[in-house]
Amino acid sequence: MTSPQTANGTFTQAQLGTITLIGWSGEHPDGGPDVAFLLVYSLGDGTDGPAAGEAAMRVALERCGLPVGGGPVYAADRPGLQVKLLVQAGQAVLTLPHFTAQYPAPPEWLAAANQRGEVHVMFATRPWPQGVPGRPVGEELLRSFAGDPEVIVSSAHCVLPVRSLG
Repeated sequence: MTSPQTANGTFTQAQLGTITLIGWSGEHPDGGPDVAFLLVYSLGDGTDGPAAGEAAMRVALERCGLPVGGGPVYAADRPGLQVKLLVQAGQAVLTLPHFTAQYPAPPEWLAAANQRGEVHVMFATRPWPQGVPGRPVGEELLRSFAGDPEVIVSSAHCVLPVRSLG
């Protein structure tokens, strides 16, 4: 059941639950350097349950300019976009107005992000309780969630430039 807070376009931080990032890199069809991918999702452990968390994530994304269910937003073409990615000291830090999350990135992900100068990010509105931080997530489990057509069409997609402090 969606709570009244999400029904009228507002939500509480507690409704989002635990926001988590997981990344991977892979070949690009153009044959160039690998592409860095980042999946952003909630564990569905928010105060009002997974359905309210899903609605809260949808509101949070749309408020910062990321349409759910649309094509990718290219941040380089939208300077006012309220989504930023900082890659520094082996960490990817994603900042939105409603949350900040970190990803301890492996060397191959960092190399792909830095070579391409961008990261492809999928913001899932659907919670993924199996993707618990600190527990290994196998390739099949990740593929079954991130590649699920229903998850893909209920997500927001964004290509973010890689920024660093240096």
